[in-house]
Amino acid sequence: MQKRPQQLGFTLVEMAIVLAVIGLILGAIMIGKDIQRNAEYTKIKQKFVDQWVVGYNTYYARTGVPIGDSQTAPRLMVNGANYVSATASISGGNMTAVTAPAAICSAATAPGLVTPLAQLRNQMLFQGIRMPPGRAEGSEDRYVYLDSNGNPQELQVCFQWNSPGTPSGAGNVMVITGLTPDLARTLDQMIDGKPDAQEGTFRMAGIANGTANGPGVEWVGNNNFAFGAAGATATGAGTALDEQQVLVLTAHYKMNQ
Repeated sequence: MQKRPQQLGFTLVEMAIVLAVIGLILGAIMIGKDIQRNAEYTKIKQKFVDQWVVGYNTYYARTGVPIGDSQTAPRLMVNGANYVSATASISGGNMTAVTAPAAICSAATAPGLVTPLAQLRNQMLFQGIRMPPGRAEGSEDRYVYLDSNGNPQELQVCFQWNSPGTPSGAGNVMVITGLTPDLARTLDQMIDGKPDAQEGTFRMAGIANGTANGPGVEWVGNNNFAFGAAGATATGAGTALDEQQVLVLTAHYKMNQ
């Protein structure tokens, strides 16, 4: 009668090797997700934000005025053609108290704006300017991405003129809404060289420029805060669950003209 071979289990060394390989695979997956997110943020900067800056500058190069300004009586402000002068407020050249003209958007849904006009797409098309692909045709001012919890978030671009005294700076700006805190900091690092909410050309809306030559200000909130959370801070402990959308912020990107 033939003797059956004895079945042996795994040795401790073999088990250790298997566990080590599993750990390396899991680590690679986690690192891969961060790399993928960084690549997506770079794409947002290059394919969406930068392309809207190019579109704005192209409009200015072709017309000699910012978007929505009058070519015959320019005020050098976004939507300047619809600006209503308040003589009493600008006596002596002081425009601090002047009401800014409405922002120019493709839809009146972006938060934290001067009352928007739904004409951004038309303004660009009138000058034959090709817009970024964005979310889809007709929604070129939108861009959808996934936050760190894997939930969809939507960026929206508008343009407006900030009057003197505006915390985030005066002049013509591109308003970008729907930024998660990590995306806002990443874009600021790419544009200004450091993530500072109150300095440079890329700033957080509503954050005033503090003491001259003083330290900067961190972007409010972090990815632990849920969408719509109040009182968020950069280092605070939020209560966002894994399935919740992350807090979003609004930025003002200063235009050159």
